[in-house]
Amino acid sequence: TKGGLRIGKELIERGPWEPLDMRLEWERDGQYYHYLTKWMHALNRVSRATGDPTYNRWAIELAKTAHAAFAYTPPLGGRRSMYWKMSIDLTRPLVPFEGQHDPLDGYITYNELQAAAPEDPGWPDLSAEIADMASICEGRDWTTDDPLGIGGLLCDAHRVAQLILNGYWGRTDLLSTLLRSSQLGLEAYLATDPMALPADYRLAFRELGLSLGLRAVERLRELIAEDPRLFEGEQALRPRVESLLRHAPLIREIEGFWLEPANRETDSWREHLDINMVMLATSLAPDGYLRL
Repeated sequence: TKGGLRIGKELIERGPWEPLDMRLEWERDGQYYHYLTKWMHALNRVSRATGDPTYNRWAIELAKTAHAAFAYTPPLGGRRSMYWKMSIDLTRPLVPFEGQHDPLDGYITYNELQAAAPEDPGWPDLSAEIADMASICEGRDWTTDDPLGIGGLLCDAHRVAQLILNGYWGRTDLLSTLLRSSQLGLEAYLATDPMALPADYRLAFRELGLSLGLRAVERLRELIAEDPRLFEGEQALRPRVESLLRHAPLIREIEGFWLEPANRETDSWREHLDINMVMLATSLAPDGYLRL
């Protein structure tokens, strides 16, 4: 993992002499930051499940490598930012734009890995990367009306709550911000009546990201009830959680729609078959993913 992990797309990565084509870039190889953070989380989950800290070390080494490659200061100065996609060898950016939630996802994931690291002076440390990512995240607006993005924010909120509950973190302010952004985005998304569209005009993995996020909110309510004193600093937490849970019936609606065999015969399902299947499975059985 010290070299990162390539995504493995069918087309070779764009050469330095080729112009950027965002439509084609989705089909080309390279390294995506938001996929690397998912690998960090997965490795750390394996470490927790097996009791073997080696996987945590690999995750931290991946985080240090990714951060060094993707985070940068613009040549003319200004605020630190992140590349969305890098070459396989991490020597040049393929997409110089920033994913909206990439800094947030990295910030929370780095803290997750640090919290799980053994107390060993020889263990790799993410303190510098965490501080840098905190500065990149400062003052950002995370609101989005994309269902996958909303689901990601809700899963992030659940991760933050777990870090608070285990005594590692006290960021109830971040938890409140994530819930507020999610609530605003979800209201905007549902205002378009997306569930009325036929399967051909829907993307399963994006909708299933939302259903997974709502499952995270169900577990978040349980975490807050487990020790309410830890969350007393943000009085709006409980009302926001309850407001979001009014939309919990969407879980069954989304899962039921994509469990229907006829809806999995469409081009929109088949074109994204692998990620659709993984997201459906994760939404149906979420605890292996949602736990830290």
